[in-house]
Amino acid sequence: MKFVRKMILPALLAVGATLAVPAAQAAAFKLATGDAAGGTQFELAKVFAENLKAKTNGQATADLFPNSQLGDEQDTVNNAAMGLLDFSVVAINNITPFSPSVAVLTLPYVIQSPEDARQLTQGDVGKQLTENTIRDAQVRIIGWSYSGFRVLTNSKRAVAKPEDLKGLVIRVPKNELMIATYKAWGINPSPLAWSETFTALQQGVVDGQDNPYITVSAMKFNEVQKYITPIRYLFSLEPLIVSEQVFQSQSPEIQKAILEAGQEATEHSFKYLHDTEDRIKKELVAAGMEITEPADGEKAWIEAAQTQVWPQFYDAVGGKEKLDAVLASLKR
Repeated sequence: MKFVRKMILPALLAVGATLAVPAAQAAAFKLATGDAAGGTQFELAKVFAENLKAKTNGQATADLFPNSQLGDEQDTVNNAAMGLLDFSVVAINNITPFSPSVAVLTLPYVIQSPEDARQLTQGDVGKQLTENTIRDAQVRIIGWSYSGFRVLTNSKRAVAKPEDLKGLVIRVPKNELMIATYKAWGINPSPLAWSETFTALQQGVVDGQDNPYITVSAMKFNEVQKYITPIRYLFSLEPLIVSEQVFQSQSPEIQKAILEAGQEATEHSFKYLHDTEDRIKKELVAAGMEITEPADGEKAWIEAAQTQVWPQFYDAVGGKEKLDAVLASLKR
């Protein structure tokens, strides 16, 4: 199975988007996030904007547009690719339709700790993936939000093993790999745009979804979900991207400030996850959510995902040897 690269939409669809400005002018950028204020996407974007303004003495600023105000996440990638949007923070699975090799970081159970995530994104693997996204998608990854593992939530019952999913309708992004993972666990998930997810949960169109604790809290999913299963199949990484066309139109000084602000925001994001996740987990329990640990150390979930899903996507991520190299870099 191969990813199908998303077609670039006509420029006329990007109404109101920011065009690149000449380097000599003050740059007032637009920065989109899919999540609402309070989540890790917004935190990364906020710190990036603050640092960019400080580093350029106000010459370059970034106005934040959270909660998919400028379109869903794939739309913002598409518009950035065309130079019609400046910056966006998106879930990594929304980069893969444009640059399939990035999916190596989304294969289930490749990343098994926050430290794994930081090592891969900040090391040689991350550098190569950044080069690939410039080549494939005309966007440049300049920062990473570390949002934690995507935990499963639902409104119906406690789930401890894959068999417990039977009969549940679980929302997933429109992402082939995540769809395949749930199929390996025995159900057909419901692909649904992020902007439609809360309403679908509220109305009972879908029973559950998966996202990090921080996102569950920021999106107030506790109001429409009861049960949490802290599976660890996918560590949620959310790249901060800049339009390569916009980036190249800036002066060397502004380019340097953009890269440095992105790196500093990345470091902040890792610390933010460490400092906030346990507190948010306790707050969700206090709000009435119940946590059920996966049975038998998650063995059945892991075995199904690695044996049934990995082989389907070897070609998409650049071959089995690419995955082997990633695992070797993690000493596995």
